[in-house]
Amino acid sequence: MPDVLIADDSEFMRNLLREILEEDHDIVGEVENGVEAVEVYKEETPDLVMMDIVMPIRDGIEATDEIKTSNPEANVIMCTSVGQEEKMKEAVKAGADGYITKPFQKPSVMEAIEDVVPS
Repeated sequence: MPDVLIADDSEFMRNLLREILEEDHDIVGEVENGVEAVEVYKEETPDLVMMDIVMPIRDGIEATDEIKTSNPEANVIMCTSVGQEEKMKEAVKAGADGYITKPFQKPSVMEAIEDVVPS
């Protein structure tokens, strides 16, 4: 089972992602900002990070850039709200491997993960 780190400042979104993922993935951490995401990533080196773009302290784009700089093999899927196209372009430049749009639906989440981390 792939290890997954969930980074989102919304507890509701973290819970929703955990419910979608926990059947087929091992959740190694849930964090609410980009600083924590980088710290937990370095401790756990999960197979995948589900990264919200807009978070306090350090956003998902900066955190993705830092994770990818330290480990180019890292897999990061950005979680974005509709209407954040500009931020998505920045996220891709920072190294994001894919993205999903809120509100999450299990099939689209699983498809995005399958594209990034083939089973």
